[in-house]
Amino acid sequence: MTGAGAAEVLEALEAARLVPVVVLDDAAHARPLAGALVEGGLPVAEVTFRTAAAAAAIAEMAADGRVLVGAGTVLTPAQVDQAADAGARYVVSPGFSRAVVDRCAEREVLALPGAVTATEVQAALEAGLSTVKFFPAETSGGVAAIKALAAPFGGVRFVPTGGIGPGNLAEYLALPSVAAVGGSWMVPRDAIAAGRLDDVAAMVAEAVALVR
Repeated sequence: MTGAGAAEVLEALEAARLVPVVVLDDAAHARPLAGALVEGGLPVAEVTFRTAAAAAAIAEMAADGRVLVGAGTVLTPAQVDQAADAGARYVVSPGFSRAVVDRCAEREVLALPGAVTATEVQAALEAGLSTVKFFPAETSGGVAAIKALAAPFGGVRFVPTGGIGPGNLAEYLALPSVAAVGGSWMVPRDAIAAGRLDDVAAMVAEAVALVR
């Protein structure tokens, strides 16, 4: 995605500082979850393509209109199409795929591909991107690895995800090169499935308080 749209989405993600990584087993839970995210003060969601309900759930959240919704675990151009058709504003991939990035550009949605090595970061830069997902963060070197990559790639921003929670969140957010942090601890899959949305809203609010 190029132009003002990409900038707006990036600005919104940077302002939120946290991106809840959501796994939904039933699209019927999407709108109630959107309400919980709004109530908790974090109207952002990355709905992962790890279940068959993903596209429908993204569509429900997009139709709700209160949440900046993106698609996660996007592996193919076809999934980019599904996400964009459903209303996703950004697409997150665990690794770098030029085909996925190019389709995102065609569909005018922001691409956040995974990049944890210098070669992958350079590939993202060559594709015209300046912000990448750093996944899996903790097992790929964590804060120290991001610091090391940020030295030669001064203009690149990272969205680390994977193994991050309340105990180490501050370490990541303290890095100037970190745009936002992704995590699932505040949106547990079992709580959403069980309809415990008040609990989810409370956990989201606690996460927001850590950032603020």
